[in-house]
Amino acid sequence: MIPYGRHSVDEDDVRAVAEVLRGDWLTTGPEVSRFEAELARWTGGVPCLAVTSGTAALHVAYAAAGIGRGDEVVTSPLTFVATAAAAALRGARVVFADVQDDTGNLDPDAVAALVTGRTRAVTAVDYAGHPADYDELRGVADRADATLVGDAAHSLGASYKGRPVGLLADITTFSFFATKTVTTAEGGAVALPHGERHTRAARFRNHGLVRDPAEQRDPGHGGWHQEVHDFGLNYRLPDVLCALGLSQLRRLPAFLARRAELVARYDTLLAGTPGLRLPGRRPYTEPAWHLYPVRVLDGRRREVYDRMRAAGIGVQVNYIPAYWHPVFEDLGYRRGMCPRAEAYYGEELSLPLYPGLTDSQQDQVVESLLTVLH
Repeated sequence: MIPYGRHSVDEDDVRAVAEVLRGDWLTTGPEVSRFEAELARWTGGVPCLAVTSGTAALHVAYAAAGIGRGDEVVTSPLTFVATAAAAALRGARVVFADVQDDTGNLDPDAVAALVTGRTRAVTAVDYAGHPADYDELRGVADRADATLVGDAAHSLGASYKGRPVGLLADITTFSFFATKTVTTAEGGAVALPHGERHTRAARFRNHGLVRDPAEQRDPGHGGWHQEVHDFGLNYRLPDVLCALGLSQLRRLPAFLARRAELVARYDTLLAGTPGLRLPGRRPYTEPAWHLYPVRVLDGRRREVYDRMRAAGIGVQVNYIPAYWHPVFEDLGYRRGMCPRAEAYYGEELSLPLYPGLTDSQQDQVVESLLTVLH
């Protein structure tokens, strides 16, 4: 089967991991800081903290923003559930705002209509690798005195109005899951400027430990002494996975270029196909294209999904609206809250897209899709 996404690991990646395995560090060692420094080159110089997953990155981001019980976080429902779940785990009330019909990204006007005096964060999701409208969202967040968070799990290497993702929000999170543009197998990162939030984030990913005697409440006991002032968790990404990520980052330009090439081919091969809507793109963005999300019209998405899978084409659906999950239903969320997001989900189908996808395989995907649609 041709999968909808796949990792791109070569012998350089294998050698990088093997070198660490033969060395002195497996967990938190020199490869972590090297990986973080290289990643910061892609965020416009914003410092980065490596963590164990994109979900962990969101949890760290909300902790760094001081999100807690009684606060509200406004975000998109058209995302993997972790974007909302990480806020809920901090005790916040998640408020879902509708999306733009063309990009599937958070609609700034919908956000503006929902912010209240309790809004502490607005979390954009760069759906499919297309950056959200950050300037408009920045205005909404600033008027609400809220932190602007960018869930950039899909968009490492993308840019918005000439500025890289990572430089657009107050805090930006990344994912390095196996199907992402750059992988560490499992892993993620948080990008945020040095300061109080950065310190809070760095501590939260390491159990909340305070090791600097100058910042301890009861120092002077010896070099082993450490304190926990606020609870944290172990979200440290180990050296061996950072070595893989560092090797992968060296090929990020090639990964982005191949994804863009495949998207352009899809656009050409599928242009004007009846019953199919191709993904939108704003002219002031350079997407990273993690997904190629088409919309299957006339209520045929389930049929097309089943027939494509039966033909060996591993299409996927991204995503079930977050508040449709039973955990949110049990909290009182109801369907119908965000009609554009629900309509998008009802038609969305992600076609295979990854650097190793060959032109002939892509032709096979297109041929199968056209056959099913006709």
